[in-house]
Amino acid sequence: MGDVSVNSAQRAHALIRAGILSGEFPAGDMLSESTLAASMSMSRTPVRAALGRLQDEGLVRIYPKRGALVRELTVDEIRESDQVRHAFECAGVQLGNPEARQLLSARLQENLDGQERALDRRDYPGFAALAMQFHRAFVELADNATMLAFYDRLQDRQHLSIVRNSTVRGQPDLVLAEHRSLLTDAEAGDWMAFSNRLREHQSHGNDFE
Repeated sequence: MGDVSVNSAQRAHALIRAGILSGEFPAGDMLSESTLAASMSMSRTPVRAALGRLQDEGLVRIYPKRGALVRELTVDEIRESDQVRHAFECAGVQLGNPEARQLLSARLQENLDGQERALDRRDYPGFAALAMQFHRAFVELADNATMLAFYDRLQDRQHLSIVRNSTVRGQPDLVLAEHRSLLTDAEAGDWMAFSNRLREHQSHGNDFE
């Protein structure tokens, strides 16, 4: 595949992936190669390559001669993702030094304000991006690049879980209150309280519309 085709495939992948994560292409949608290619002003070849990559990433399932179905997350995928993220976020709080923990509030206050504004205007993809940054900050406390690399592999699942979550849409005040409480526990270094609160928070994250 030439440079132009590679660049086109990369652009197609980025655009389709963004559409799935934003909810523009919701779970259950059947994506057509020809329609996507026309909308992006490119041939079907790079679109086909992009859809193949998205299938490898677990975001779509390709049905020959029909298109690519946008996948819904399975119960097992959500559970496994939650367990891994829980382990890494709790480890970050447990391993982080006191100075780093005390800086959390200053680091995350603007993020929390942005979450509230995003929820007020029902910008769920915007909220999801901020919420992911918020939760990642707890892992960052451990100052462990390997942990962060593994954690970041779950970003797409995490984003979809947040965007499609009914608690985020129906009880935004609860979500924000839980985030503030998680931050308080993390600053105090009380990783056991943080662990219990995070598990409860994640249980609300499994409510889908």
